[in-house]
Amino acid sequence: MAKLETYTITRQDLRRILIAFGMSEKNIEPILASMEKAHRHINVVVFASLLERSGLERDKIMNVLRRFGMDDVSIRLVLDIADEQKILSETGRLFDVSVDYG
Repeated sequence: MAKLETYTITRQDLRRILIAFGMSEKNIEPILASMEKAHRHINVVVFASLLERSGLERDKIMNVLRRFGMDDVSIRLVLDIADEQKILSETGRLFDVSVDYG
């Protein structure tokens, strides 16, 4: 993913794709709301993480990204970065503790 690419999809098409891969309306709405807050533009790593937190399985996330036109190498990189961010945030929660002695 050496070059920066933009993938464009309509809200209706995105909803249709997510439903086709088994995501419920209840889980789709927060994703669309997050995108609206971000002025309808979202980083693909953040998008993949949102899908995963909404319960979509990895293979289905990969297929959603393929529908956007992403190649498998880029998709693998996106998921690897998402994993790294998840590990860093989990580790940060473990070690970001303060203790006051009185």
